[in-house]
Amino acid sequence: MRLLPLAAAVLALGLSLPAAAQVPDAEALAEAVQARVVEWRRDIHQHPELGNREFRTAALVAEHLEGLGLEVRTGIAHTGVVGILRGGGGDGPRIALRADMDALPVTERNDLPFRSTVTTEFRGQTVGVMHACGHDAHVAILMGVAQALAGVREDLPGEVMFIFQPAEEGPPEGEEGGASLMLEEGLFADFQPEAVLGLHVIAGIPSDTIATRPGPFMAASDRFSITVRGRQTHGSTPWAGVDPIVAAADLVMSAQTLVSRQSELTRAPVVLTFGAINGGIRNNIIPDEVELIGTIRTFEPDMRERVFEGLRRVAESVATAHGAQVEHAIPAEAGNPVVRNDETLLERIRPALERSAGAERVITINPITGAEDFSEFGLHAPAVFFFVGATEPGTDMATVARNHSPEFMLDEAALPLGTRAMLAAALDLLHGAR
Repeated sequence: MRLLPLAAAVLALGLSLPAAAQVPDAEALAEAVQARVVEWRRDIHQHPELGNREFRTAALVAEHLEGLGLEVRTGIAHTGVVGILRGGGGDGPRIALRADMDALPVTERNDLPFRSTVTTEFRGQTVGVMHACGHDAHVAILMGVAQALAGVREDLPGEVMFIFQPAEEGPPEGEEGGASLMLEEGLFADFQPEAVLGLHVIAGIPSDTIATRPGPFMAASDRFSITVRGRQTHGSTPWAGVDPIVAAADLVMSAQTLVSRQSELTRAPVVLTFGAINGGIRNNIIPDEVELIGTIRTFEPDMRERVFEGLRRVAESVATAHGAQVEHAIPAEAGNPVVRNDETLLERIRPALERSAGAERVITINPITGAEDFSEFGLHAPAVFFFVGATEPGTDMATVARNHSPEFMLDEAALPLGTRAMLAAALDLLHGAR
C-alpha cells in the first residue's frame, strides 16, 4: 500500500522506523561521488548547449543512468532525460529530483582551463554559449545523487525519479520546451510523485550557505510586446506625421505608475521592465512604428492580472492621446507561475538541509523576483526549491558577477554542499525519518 501524498501525510512519513532500518549516511555517500561530480561539472561547463539542443549533455546523462541500472526515458520535451530508481527496501513514497541542463547565449570571460569556447547561431547571430547560470552544476550534482542512491538501492524504501530538464531558460523562438512540455508529454503519467525537490546555485550567497523560504519564493514571469504605429514623415516636419517614438516614450514612463501608484507593494512586490525599444533607422526620419518588449514579475495571481489589464489600458490610452495606434500581446505567451514552496514539505526537509550546511547557514531570504519553470512541477505535487550559494565565503558580495553574467564564477565548494543537501533531503523523505 502506497503512502498518501506528502503534504497530507506528515505523520505517516514521520513514523518511527523499524529497528533494523538504517538511513544511509548522506555525507559519506556524497563524499564517495564528489570527485566524479567535479569531473562531470567541468566537462559539461566546457561543452554547453542551448535549450532544446542539449544533445551531448542528454547523452552523457542517459548513459550514466543506464549504467546505474535505472529505468531510463529519453527524448522527453526534445532532449529531456528521466531515470527511475526503484528501491528494494519495502514500500515508501515516490519522490522526484530535478536538474536543468541548458546554457545561455553568453560569451564566457573567465580564465579557466575548462572555459567554454563554444559558439552557435542564436536569433540569426553567431554567439558564445556558456553555463552562466550554473546548470552544469545542477546536472553534475543530480548525476552524483543518482549514483549514490543507486549504490544503496536495496536499503531504500520507495522510488525516485531523476528529472534532467531541457530549456529552463526558455526554448528557441517558435518552439515549445521546458518543464511544461515535459509535463504535457506525460512526465508524471505513470509516476505521480509525492514530493519534488530542486536546487539552484546562485552568486552573491556564500558557498557554505543554503537559502530558501516557505510559500512564494520566486516570481511569476511574463513577457509582453507592444507595437506603437504612427505615420512616417521627415524629422524636420513632425506635424506632418504621427511620431511613434514620442508616444512610446510616454507609454514607458506612464506604465511605471502601474507599479509605483497602482500596485499594493506592501502586500507583494511587482516589477515591470521594458527590455528593448526598437524603431527608426535614420536621424532625420520619424518612423512608422516602434516595438517595445519587456517582462512583468509578480507573486499573486490577482496582482498579475491587474498589471496585465493596466498595461493594456496604458498602451491603448497613451497611443490614442498621441494620435497613434497600438497592437499588443500582454502577456505574449504563457509565462512561468510563482515558485511556491510547500510549507509542510519544507519543514520536513529543513533538518536535512541543516545537517548538510549547519543550522546557522540555512537562511530564510526575501522573495526573489527572478523566475524558474520549476514552478510547473509545484502545480502537480508538493515541491520545494532551494538555493546553494555559489560564491567563496568572505568575498565582497557587492562586487560579485551574478548569474547570467559572462564572468559568473562557481565556487566548486557548492558542489559537495548541493550533493549532500539533496541526498539528505531525499533520504529523509524516503525513510520517513524525523
